[in-house]
Amino acid sequence: MDKIATHIAQTLQRIQDAKFTGRFPDSVVTLLAVSKRQSATAIQAAYDSGIRDFGESRVQEALEKLEDLESLKITWHFIGQIQSNKTREIARNFQWVHAVDRLRIATRLNDQRPHNYPPLNVCIQVNQAGEGQKAGVNEADVSTLARNVMSLPRLRLRGLMTLPPANTDPKTNAVLFARLRNLKDTLVADRIPLDTLSMGMSADFEIAVREGSTIVRVGTAIFGKRDTPIKTQ
Repeated sequence: MDKIATHIAQTLQRIQDAKFTGRFPDSVVTLLAVSKRQSATAIQAAYDSGIRDFGESRVQEALEKLEDLESLKITWHFIGQIQSNKTREIARNFQWVHAVDRLRIATRLNDQRPHNYPPLNVCIQVNQAGEGQKAGVNEADVSTLARNVMSLPRLRLRGLMTLPPANTDPKTNAVLFARLRNLKDTLVADRIPLDTLSMGMSADFEIAVREGSTIVRVGTAIFGKRDTPIKTQ
C-alpha cells in the first residue's frame, strides 16, 4: 500500500506541473481516484494519503464499498454509464454523477434523490467524436439538456464531462479538451452557470489540466493495473 501513497504524491505533482505549464496556473483541480475494481483496503490507503473523492462505475460493487467505508468522509462520484434500473441507488448513495446524457435519466435521478439530501451534483457527458458505441449527448444538444437539468430541483448542474476516443494522440485530445472548455464558456455566457470540467484520465490528465480541467479521473496511475477484477454489476 506504500506504492499507492507514492503514486498519489507523484500524480499530484504532475497535476501541479501541468497547471503551471498550461493556461490556468491558478486553477483548482480535484484528483478523483477511480476505485472501480479496487478493494476497500486500497481505497483506505488512498484516503490515508489525502484523497477524498472516489469514482465508481458499477453500482453493486460500489454499494458494498460504501458500506465497508461508511466511517470515512468520502465524496463518492458515479462515473459510469447510467442504467435506468440503477438510478435509485445512484441518487441515494452518491454525491456526484458524471455521465448524465438524457433528460429521462436526469428526471429519474431528481425524483429519486431523497428530499432531506442536498441536491445531487451532475455533469453532462458530451460525445465529442460522435462515437456510436459511447454514451453522451452531441455538442449541439448540450444547451437544451442543460436548461432542462437546471429545472430539476433535486439536481445541481455543475459542468461537462468528456471521454475522448481510445488510442488517440495527445494533440487530438488537446483539441477535444479545448473544445469542451470553449463550449462550457459559451454556456456560461448564455447564463447557464457551470464551474466544472471533468476531463482527463491516467493517460492524458496532464493534457486535460493544461486545457482547463477541474476534475481528473485517475485510476491506473494511482492504484496500478487491476489484476483481480470484481464481477459484480
